[in-house]
Amino acid sequence: MDERQFFTEKPEQRPARFQCPRCRRTNDYSIRWIRRTKKAQMPGGGDARDRTIFEKSKDHLIRVDTEVACKTCAKRFEIPSHRTLVFLEELEGLPRDVEEDEDVEE
Repeated sequence: MDERQFFTEKPEQRPARFQCPRCRRTNDYSIRWIRRTKKAQMPGGGDARDRTIFEKSKDHLIRVDTEVACKTCAKRFEIPSHRTLVFLEELEGLPRDVEEDEDVEE
């Protein structure tokens, strides 16, 4: 069974600040991510191995963008991070998305 069947996927954008390696200017960029939220129940048709994987899986973000274009010099550069997957539990205490803020206020 494909691991993606255990999750609900939703695209999202998160702010990040990077320095261009060419012009050395720091700017804020909007980075695209996919939020994978674990489903309440495992989809049917799985075996014992799939159940074990489902139980151990956690909500996480997967980074879609690998490069950004500098807002000053327009040259593309690679996002200077080796992390393309971040577990949501690690994000506690960090600024949240605009969409999440709107949900909390209602």
